[in-house]
Amino acid sequence: MADPYGLYARLREAGPVHRIAGPDGRPAWVVTRYDDVRQALADPRLSLDKRRARPGGYQGFALPPALDANLLNMDPPDHTRIRRLVTQAFTAGRIERLREPVRRTADALLDGIAPDGRADLVAAYAAPLPIAVICELLGVPPQDRPDFRGWTDALVAPDPARPGRAKEAIGSMLGFFGRLIAHKRAEPGDDLLSALIAVRDENDGDDRLSEDELMSLAFLILFAGYENTVQLIGNATLALLRHPGQLAKLRADPARIPSAVEELVRYDGPALLAIRRFPVDDLPIGGVTVPAGETVLLSLAAAVRDPLRFPEPDRLDLDRDTAGHLALGHGIHYCLGAPLARLETEIALGALLERFPRLALDVPYSELRWRPSTRARGLLTLPVRY
Repeated sequence: MADPYGLYARLREAGPVHRIAGPDGRPAWVVTRYDDVRQALADPRLSLDKRRARPGGYQGFALPPALDANLLNMDPPDHTRIRRLVTQAFTAGRIERLREPVRRTADALLDGIAPDGRADLVAAYAAPLPIAVICELLGVPPQDRPDFRGWTDALVAPDPARPGRAKEAIGSMLGFFGRLIAHKRAEPGDDLLSALIAVRDENDGDDRLSEDELMSLAFLILFAGYENTVQLIGNATLALLRHPGQLAKLRADPARIPSAVEELVRYDGPALLAIRRFPVDDLPIGGVTVPAGETVLLSLAAAVRDPLRFPEPDRLDLDRDTAGHLALGHGIHYCLGAPLARLETEIALGALLERFPRLALDVPYSELRWRPSTRARGLLTLPVRY
């Protein structure tokens, strides 16, 4: 967990494709090199539909139909239909209108910790900021915002000591989204969820959303929008604190922050692996034939540190040409929320560096604790002083 990049470097050097035991002990194939991962991310012969999986293979965590009918489990034409519909509501203008609310939220969170001199930056800043933003986007009133962090942690990094926690989290989410959608139907607002409900209810054609698809889409936007952004903010802050020369460049010229975010997400992004895929036929990848229906895990973490694509890949370089990095995916399944994650991270870093000119780690790097997940790359805590 502390050094996935060292492991993936050894795998990448040993070969492009490896048969492994997946996170649940079931067999899977992991792909490690940039060119192979990039090609596979856009290959229609690799399906996201779990019905393509062989019995007994790794499929990821199980969700009820009301949450499982989402873009991460779909191929065209259903994926194309739903992605087109959500893109109509998830516009660049709607994202840009969040800029000022995001900055106000960031400033308010920093106001709250400023007098203390020390803080856990994950709990105090990196986690509550994206929760507030995604709730603002979906139109969730502040008083109705439950423990999203607890729910996502229960699914992404389950606690072996609490085997029933994931099931409890799923039940809580089902109840929450059911109530929220009913409320938005009765009292629509100027928010993304109201827009999606309108798309669902006012479209009588073949491309309309089913009720399960609507709820699953709301779940995915909240789940992925929160989980990926909290990791990205935390990882990016840590990377800068460990590279004072690069940090000094941003302090001297804050206008560089948007381009710096691309190198920060390449260097230590929120996802180690892309969502699992299943070949529809026996498929050659990197000189290895993967049998149809077996699980393929595309290692984003290995691909973005491939020295054949990014020279000196283990070095943080804010002047690097990051074009084509795969940290947020590639092809038709490219991260839908990438523009929002970039916006939040730019604002979060800008506000943090502006407020605390002497920000520093408050513990040795070796004492930092990482989430116990092979999928999500993120800190449990980030103790800092300022």
